[in-house]
Amino acid sequence: MGLKEYMGILRKRIWIIVAFVLVACIGAGVKSYFFTTPIYEANSKLIVNQVYNANGVPNLDISSIQTNIKVISSYMEIIKSSAILDKVVTTYPDLGLTANQLGESIRVSTANESQVMSLTASGISSEKAAKTVNAVAKVFQSQIPVIMKVDNVTILSEAKPTELSKPINVKPALNILISFFVGLMLAIGFVLLLEYLDDTLKTEDELEKELEIPALAVISKIRKEEARPSKQSSTPQKKVGDGQYVTANQ
Repeated sequence: MGLKEYMGILRKRIWIIVAFVLVACIGAGVKSYFFTTPIYEANSKLIVNQVYNANGVPNLDISSIQTNIKVISSYMEIIKSSAILDKVVTTYPDLGLTANQLGESIRVSTANESQVMSLTASGISSEKAAKTVNAVAKVFQSQIPVIMKVDNVTILSEAKPTELSKPINVKPALNILISFFVGLMLAIGFVLLLEYLDDTLKTEDELEKELEIPALAVISKIRKEEARPSKQSSTPQKKVGDGQYVTANQ
């Protein structure tokens, strides 16, 4: 089957394609605007750096930096442990989160060969996300000396909510665009499937191609109004003997 034939199939059922695309785009728009709870993110940064040695003298060398980088992987696990999360829930009850919910809402990352940890929290508002990430950062900083017996965590920056913060999960334009292409692909697949399942012959060209013989005659489709009997004339028919006759005197 050539490209022209495929285009003809799609053109013949273009209304199905349009319906699929419209439903997909409208559905994506309605979900994005009315049925999606906005989620915001806030970010705080911490640095792992042991500034003082045992005698209280400032100490900063390559070996200590390498040591700090190596312990960051442990700190990333500790910050999401129950020892930290339970303490956050107890210290900040106004967050209204359980330890499990808190663990699901925070994310910890770091760049390679870096002493900086990036702590990100999500929430239903930018204020709540900022408050959550700051609470976790402060509790983590206060608990590290107790857990690791070393005070080497400093908060570089706290999260600050702003009115310009935008939700990370509400992107109507992108969602509608994706739905457009998905709906288009599904519609084209559905139309081709219908054509594959339809084994009827609708034109003389299809008949000639199937039987490999020429068509000698074509019976056109008769509309209902053409098949109705024509209305009889309203003029009454004359019977035999009716009519005017001329007398002999005329």
